[in-house]
Amino acid sequence: MKLILLGAPGAGKGTQAEILSGLYSIPIIGTGNIIREAIRSGSSEGEEFKSYTDKGLLVPDELVCRMVAERLKKDDCKKGFILDGFPRNINQAEEFSKMVDSVDAVLNFVVTDEDVIKRMTGRRVCASCGAPYHLESKPPKTEGICDICSDRLIQRKDDAPETVLERLRVYHTETEPLSDYYREKGICIEIDAVGSVEEITNKAKAALEKLL
Repeated sequence: MKLILLGAPGAGKGTQAEILSGLYSIPIIGTGNIIREAIRSGSSEGEEFKSYTDKGLLVPDELVCRMVAERLKKDDCKKGFILDGFPRNINQAEEFSKMVDSVDAVLNFVVTDEDVIKRMTGRRVCASCGAPYHLESKPPKTEGICDICSDRLIQRKDDAPETVLERLRVYHTETEPLSDYYREKGICIEIDAVGSVEEITNKAKAALEKLL
């Protein structure tokens, strides 16, 4: 099964990608992870990526597409894959269409901006052990203190209100048009991303079972 996951930041794509990967025994191709791994490896490709990320810039489409094309050649992708974070825009989608004959489905996890802001700005992590919390859905036993190691909880820069608003702006400008692009091809399935993780997974499974 070849899947593309779409949705706003904070819509839960990463969580659902992990679950669906286990259910269908197919790898997740996350461009963010590939870029970070390449940078950690110190390879020439990693250095090229780093020259952009260090300046807070997005890695150019050409490099991202080349990176994904190489990843798709690996043996674990022969039975399918889940793309999370790619394509990011219409240009990448058109380049991707040259790499593979077709995909089975595009799951678009739909959530309002208000829900995204509430989800992301409420996130906290432990400064020491990295344990995740949420002010509403998973609060610590003692406010501001990690249950596991008793260190303080912090808000990551990515979850700060101003960062979340900017990420949403970029999403609506660049990535959201992909849902119409794939809808015209008849393969985009809207998934209501409100509810528990299990409820959202069940919605995705039900939609995919119709394809199997």
